[in-house]
Amino acid sequence: MSSAPPVIKNLPVTNRHDVYDAISPEPYFSGSFSSTFRNKVILVAGGSKGIGYSIASFYARAGATVIIVSRYRNTLDEAKARILTETGSSRTSAEVLALAADVSDPKDIEQVVAKVIEKYGHLDVAVANAAIGGSWDKRFTEGDPYNDWWKIMEVNVRGPYNVAHYALPQLEKTGGSFVAVSSLACQASLPFASAYSVSKSALNRLVEYTAMEYPSVRSFTIHPGRILTQAPTLRAGPAPKWEPTASDTLQLPAAIILKLTDGSGRFDFLSGRFLSANWDLEEVERDWKKDIVEKDMLVTRFVV
Repeated sequence: MSSAPPVIKNLPVTNRHDVYDAISPEPYFSGSFSSTFRNKVILVAGGSKGIGYSIASFYARAGATVIIVSRYRNTLDEAKARILTETGSSRTSAEVLALAADVSDPKDIEQVVAKVIEKYGHLDVAVANAAIGGSWDKRFTEGDPYNDWWKIMEVNVRGPYNVAHYALPQLEKTGGSFVAVSSLACQASLPFASAYSVSKSALNRLVEYTAMEYPSVRSFTIHPGRILTQAPTLRAGPAPKWEPTASDTLQLPAAIILKLTDGSGRFDFLSGRFLSANWDLEEVERDWKKDIVEKDMLVTRFVV
């Protein structure tokens, strides 16, 4: 099988690989919009490291109360301490709650959301980031049907579903936001990656229904960029030759998610749709908003 980069369709806009002026988080940290996320309650599932940690850290630096969720207590405690240290100088009132839970277990997530509502009374943003990728080193019939395939579906689809199931009724009350971290793998044919690609395709479809059934909640699926992290979101097997090009920063998806969920309504036309953190958001709005809305673009569709 070839290890060349997969051919993926993209919007013809400028490709971004790091934070840029249009999505700079600085106005939310200490600038003219520094009160935007104050008193907001943010839940980040898979928030103890990598992309999820960066997202949680940005919300905390913007003054929000942040709940980070992970299976492992030690990484949660380390993440909480780091976030509080990073925000201490600018946001002395920052609060971080670390809750150990398995996103694929509905009872765990039900209890997480219940604790959040009991403690804070409301929920404003839920980010479903937890994911695994598998080994990407064999045909799907050659691996264990559970550990090498179905477990990925449980974490990558059932996990976000559980977060959505218990968070959406609360987000509906606040007119909040639901974000699911997806991947461009949803539309690529990657050898040996069927579980991961199928899971991300299903996740995109789930968020389309989220927006349809909870229209007062802005809902997005977002490709975070090509990022190598310590989290098991790519694979444990041999890396494809194109993987060294994974040079996008962890701050890129964090900044764009902050922008999408700031409550301004500016990018609500993207609710229920898939977008990539690599796409220049201003250009998407300026050059593509009309077509996206009128032609119902960036959704799952059978085209002939």
